[in-house]
Amino acid sequence: MPSRRDFLANLAQAGFALSAVRVKHLPVRQAPGSRLLDLPIGLDWRMLGPFRGGRVAAVSGVPGRPDEFYFGHVNGGVWKTTDAGRTWVPIFDDQPVASIGALAVAPSAPNVIYVGSGESTLRDSVGFGNGVYKSTDAGRTWTHLGLDDTQHIGKIAVDPRNPDVVFVAAIGHLYAANAERGVFRSKDGGRTWQKVLYKDENVGAVEVVIDPADSRVVYAGLWNTRRPPWFVYAPTNGPGGGIYKSTDGGSTWQQLTAGLPPAGIGRTGIAVAPSNPRRVYAVVDCLVPDPSAPPPPPAPQAPGRPSPPPPGQGGVFRSDDAGATWRRVGADQALWGRGWYFEKIAVDPHDPDIVYVPNVAVNRSRDGGATWDVIRGSPGGDDYHQAWVSPDNPDILIVASDQGAIITRNARTADPRAMTWSSWLNQPTAQTYHASVDYRFPYWVVGAQQDSGAVAVRSRGKFAQISQRDWEPIGAAGESGYAAGDPLHPGVIYGGDGSRWDLETNLSVPNTSAPKGSETDRGDWTQPLVLSAADPHALYYASQFLFKTTDGARTW
Repeated sequence: MPSRRDFLANLAQAGFALSAVRVKHLPVRQAPGSRLLDLPIGLDWRMLGPFRGGRVAAVSGVPGRPDEFYFGHVNGGVWKTTDAGRTWVPIFDDQPVASIGALAVAPSAPNVIYVGSGESTLRDSVGFGNGVYKSTDAGRTWTHLGLDDTQHIGKIAVDPRNPDVVFVAAIGHLYAANAERGVFRSKDGGRTWQKVLYKDENVGAVEVVIDPADSRVVYAGLWNTRRPPWFVYAPTNGPGGGIYKSTDGGSTWQQLTAGLPPAGIGRTGIAVAPSNPRRVYAVVDCLVPDPSAPPPPPAPQAPGRPSPPPPGQGGVFRSDDAGATWRRVGADQALWGRGWYFEKIAVDPHDPDIVYVPNVAVNRSRDGGATWDVIRGSPGGDDYHQAWVSPDNPDILIVASDQGAIITRNARTADPRAMTWSSWLNQPTAQTYHASVDYRFPYWVVGAQQDSGAVAVRSRGKFAQISQRDWEPIGAAGESGYAAGDPLHPGVIYGGDGSRWDLETNLSVPNTSAPKGSETDRGDWTQPLVLSAADPHALYYASQFLFKTTDGARTW
């Protein structure tokens, strides 16, 4: 059977999101009570799509190779393009882990790539990793370098002149304390590691950057974060976070405090301007209320989201003396809000006044942080996680988002609306929470895709293959709910909290509704919605209550 990489290369496309399996033969009779997948049968997998990108946490280009880029997907491995994003190919599928939090290409050795496994976008639905990997042949083969118990890696930095000197910012376990967290350094290409910045078993590192002009200068961001075993929207910011600096290659560190929030610092992102290394930017998450800020205007609360907090002390900070002192140049929540999910920053390599801050959109300043404009990707998705600017040509920019990785070649264009981008409809890396089947012929597979909404995918295309044309967005199930195809009514599915949808019109069926209990639902991110295997008329939905309908969601 051809590999996924061969399959995608043949199609000049890339990826995997939903698949169908076909039983090739049944060599033995199935015993009562056994499961189909327990049998020693041949299974033939084929990709269905959708050809729509999913959540990417890490991106990098390659100095000296303007068409070559990599991205690390939070559950889909590492991908590579050699044609500036026209096609993407997975290059990490033979490794035992798929969740990627960080990657870095050695500036002085473009074939050397370091990858940190375990995503750093720490949602409640999260993938974890088993340490650091390295390739010395541009991604063709990989070696595991250890740091197995770090689980989540926020950033990797490689010495600009020595590919064997590498720093890893390890967040550590998300749900418990552990010792293998903090900043690690290797001087021998990852064969051995030394923990060089560590506070305690609760405080990890999420950021590390090396001064491009003087590799003895290293900056790092520490973060104390934790999730409980029950559902909460955001993880916590515990004590011990902050920004640190080393001037001896990482052997000793000093915390930077002048002008930064005095307490409550959470996730941070740091960038040094290559054209003026004394110019350092930091985006800082700090929810401690800002005593100087006016109270926010009242706003309606979105379902499933917490009420907006009072203005905090976070923001974009700038230093013009290599971190000795700082001043806040951007306090807008659009720059630093939901900091546990974002907080990355990048600087134009030729102009220290041009800075990029990914958040719900990518924010760009061309005057050192005094004013900001908003950049959207192609065709304009939400939630961006990292930006990388080419050191050779600052018009070349790649950004990571919840909708994949996209590239522009005119990043310096004054009007963001004039910027052009590669497509995110050629990298089927969708995070699909649950899958169901709609009973039309040929059948469709339906499910909810993280941050892009629910999707329906044909099981059989019209042109002898499943192509980019053979999927469509649907209204039921949202970005995280269950979908359930109605076996009695092909073309009708139930989604999310039990609403009924007609796929032909992509509208909710009239006179149907979601169930309502006697009190507010205590909903999780994903609530179960299941059709009965015994009675095809019966549909169940559960929160702290259990609901049932037998009349197509008209009554519960």
